Amino acid sequence: MTEPVTTTIEGGVATVTLTRPEVHNAFDDNLIGLLTNEFRRLGQDESVRVVVLASTGPSFSAGADLNWMRRMAGYSDEENLRDAMALALMLDTIDRCPKPVLAVVQGAALGGGVGLVACCDIAVAADTAVFGLTEVRLGIIPSVISPYVLAAIGARASRRYMLTGERFDAAEARRIGLVSEVVPQDKLAESRDRMIRALLTCGPKAQAAAKDLVHVVRDSESGPDLMRFTARRIADIRASAEGKEGLSAFLDKRKPAWTQG
Repeated sequence: MTEPVTTTIEGGVATVTLTRPEVHNAFDDNLIGLLTNEFRRLGQDESVRVVVLASTGPSFSAGADLNWMRRMAGYSDEENLRDAMALALMLDTIDRCPKPVLAVVQGAALGGGVGLVACCDIAVAADTAVFGLTEVRLGIIPSVISPYVLAAIGARASRRYMLTGERFDAAEARRIGLVSEVVPQDKLAESRDRMIRALLTCGPKAQAAAKDLVHVVRDSESGPDLMRFTARRIADIRASAEGKEGLSAFLDKRKPAWTQG
């Protein structure tokens, strides 16, 4: 039996691939657990610089697996909450992975599939990809994915697409901020590789710190506390070995050490 998730690592790039094309890479409790563990592991692997989230088949992810949803319909309140918390943990683990995470969207991303895309730092999509927050059409809501979706596309677009359940194309996904770049299907790998090359030129510790900075600043009020926090972070980074190496390399007109390996 094919594993529902596979991972390859080459040249500092880990590619996590959803391999359930027969169900459009929909996720169930098993896949959720596997993805959580894999992103936790890759986040701690010092040999990994970038994580790519990809999938096989015509769809990126159709969201929740229907058989899993049928099982949940018979769960107790406690069991339903436990399952929902497992999904929340998976999304949080991807969102807070200290490595840059790049989603490569080749087809439909629906419901929770949109949540997966929103959790990633960057997303590139084929111009044939389609998206939809379709939960309300099933009489449910995109609750667990909502923090990431709102952070990606804002409240106004969320109101429309969460309430109508309508599908939208890749151009609209880019316009509202869900994806970073849209290219023809046959240029998707090229777009992915170009983004990876850009990510690999940057300091890995600085990238992890920048991701954390986004989370803290996004959730903080302006004022003296935030001023002190941001000042402290840049002071620490400037004084770090990586910060000193980056500045030295710039002044010496050479590539920094992290691009040599």
